[in-house]
Amino acid sequence: MLNKVMLIGYVGADSEMKFTPGGIPVTNFSLAVKETYKNGGGEKKTSTLWIRCVAWRRWAEIAGEFVSKGKFLYVEGRLQLRSYEDREGQKRNVTEVVVTTLRFLARLYRVSGSKSTYLA
Repeated sequence: MLNKVMLIGYVGADSEMKFTPGGIPVTNFSLAVKETYKNGGGEKKTSTLWIRCVAWRRWAEIAGEFVSKGKFLYVEGRLQLRSYEDREGQKRNVTEVVVTTLRFLARLYRVSGSKSTYLA
């Protein structure tokens, strides 16, 4: 069986690092991944998918210190489904990526005349 995810996108908000009761660091952040496609009429459309990411131990320390809103990242990991009860007692399911690799990328842009356009 294979459970592997590779994503490239922008961080939506500053990461949040916490510690388990046993002192293990865990950091959460969300990654915006864009998809470009053409609709039935041939018009170019872009949709954004928000992915929850969770990093543990050393990756959590790195993410907690360096992952902030607007950073451009490559994230590799595995999908995880977990359940919890919210404040109203409702059962909630969450799908998230458990980070196994994290790379900081340079923003890509094209210069055309006096205009700069971000490509990613």
